[in-house]
Amino acid sequence: MEMTLRWYGPGHDTISLEQIRQIPGVTGVITTLYDKMPGEVWTREEIRNLKNYVEEHGLNLSGIESVNVHDSIKIGSEDRDQYIDAYIETLKNLGEEGIHLVCYNFMPVFDWTRTELARVLEDGSTALAYNQETVDNMNPEKMFESIASDMNGTVMPGWEPERMEKIKELFALYKDVDAEKLFDNLVYFLERIMPVCNEYDINMAIHPDDPAWPIFGLPRIINSKEGIQRVMKAVDNPHNGVTFCAGSYGTNLKNDLPEMIRSLPGRIHFAHVRNLKFNSITPLDFEEAPHPSQCGTFDMYEIVKALHDINFDGPIRPDHGRMIWNEVGMPGYGLYDRALGATYILGLWEAIDKNEKRG
Repeated sequence: MEMTLRWYGPGHDTISLEQIRQIPGVTGVITTLYDKMPGEVWTREEIRNLKNYVEEHGLNLSGIESVNVHDSIKIGSEDRDQYIDAYIETLKNLGEEGIHLVCYNFMPVFDWTRTELARVLEDGSTALAYNQETVDNMNPEKMFESIASDMNGTVMPGWEPERMEKIKELFALYKDVDAEKLFDNLVYFLERIMPVCNEYDINMAIHPDDPAWPIFGLPRIINSKEGIQRVMKAVDNPHNGVTFCAGSYGTNLKNDLPEMIRSLPGRIHFAHVRNLKFNSITPLDFEEAPHPSQCGTFDMYEIVKALHDINFDGPIRPDHGRMIWNEVGMPGYGLYDRALGATYILGLWEAIDKNEKRG
């Protein structure tokens, strides 16, 4: 595996490539062209410039997160093929520039949902958090307003102001899209793009729904072992794969994370390893925890061991770090806690690897 960090690019991220390079064991970044809107073609020049910039700082461009999928594709609108054609052109250009991993999601309207971006934890750090009662009593059109003041002057992925301004319109577009239609539209999209993925050896890694259940009446389909296996079987191509995000799948405690990993050999192309702490089940309340097992609800050793057991060799990254040591930055994507998480995961991997080799 390769240890990486998510990085949003110059002018968008609050941390630098120079800082990332100083984290022991981190050799690459997962990045994106953040200014590109869904449906726009990424040109080879833009991709090459981004890749050169990363490599000039001594790091690999290990994958893209995300090439966002246009809503017309998710909805199955009459114009979806033109947006899929644009997506294919972008994939071709990525392949021509030697980039072979794309993380994407197929979530309607909201890419992810948290009710707090800066919940103060017992140790004084702050973290992303979710409370179901808050969601149940909230007008979804006011969701962005509820968290905007905690963004620390940044633009959160999936919560871009220009997108949130159209929230009412987006809900109207999805009013006739149920889980089965969303699934069919995903299969249609994947079948269209697989030829270019085969040609350029591009692994498509779908990110799970976060949280792992329908929210505000919107369908969610990538949230369980059964859901992801259904997609893998529907488009049975090794380039059709998974971003295994422990935190997203783990929002539903019915999901056995190590068992899910072991059920997907060869189809996990990218891994997000993070921990959650559940404070209450009824009503549901959880917060992003420090990565070590003892700090949250998940057995991180077993999660990492499961990845090791299936010979996972793709990029891996810590995720949704707290804000610690008075850092001010993009919530969930600061430097210090994610650096601690990266070195913790690397330590687990080294111990598992050496123990296995010694028999």
